Amino acid sequence: MTQRLLFFLFACLVSFGALAQRSPVDETDNTIDGIPRKGQRVSIQLDNRRVETAWLKYLGDKYPGKVKNVKGIIKLDGVVIDDVSPTPVRVISKVDGIPTGTTVWWSIDLGNAYLGREATPMQWKAAEKFLKDFARGMYREDVVAQISEAEKALVQSQNNHAAIIAKVEVIKKDVDKNKARKQEIQQQLVQNAAELLQYNNLIDANLKEQESARTDIVNMRVSLESVKDRMNKIE
Repeated sequence: MTQRLLFFLFACLVSFGALAQRSPVDETDNTIDGIPRKGQRVSIQLDNRRVETAWLKYLGDKYPGKVKNVKGIIKLDGVVIDDVSPTPVRVISKVDGIPTGTTVWWSIDLGNAYLGREATPMQWKAAEKFLKDFARGMYREDVVAQISEAEKALVQSQNNHAAIIAKVEVIKKDVDKNKARKQEIQQQLVQNAAELLQYNNLIDANLKEQESARTDIVNMRVSLESVKDRMNKIE
């Protein structure tokens, strides 16, 4: 991954984190099993599959063995929700994906009434807090994941920077080797020039020796002819 791409990723994470992650709760109806039901809906700016999985786990941890999920319709019978009702209630819930993220909707049958902003204001506030606590937990988990990704990107960027520095050091060593080789070659050239001069001098000396040898041959021939001539003059 290049330095520029890592910077872009980190900038995206920072920009995304800077956006306010809100979890508004509103009152809305939902038709379940052909029956319109009044309930609460919290909006979460995260992927719906991830939210649905977390919501099922969240409910399952609080009410073990009570959660039933049939084709996306989540039901809990005989559960006590703190501050909402001291007696067991019935809950129907559904998670839906929307363009901006996910909605978690639920309807709570209090026995003598359904949860409603005006009909049961105190219970409404308690149930709203329950949904908001879940949404905030999702956001915190998401931020932790973003921080982890940013830290990984930072480490990778640092490793990339270190690799680039190491690469430069290797190049510098190659440059030093090249300079040393150049100096060695220059010294060899100087030595070669001196040897060439010496060889040229040897050639000149050899030519002189050849000339001297030829002169000796001529002189020897003259002497030989002279001796032969004397031989011929003996009577």
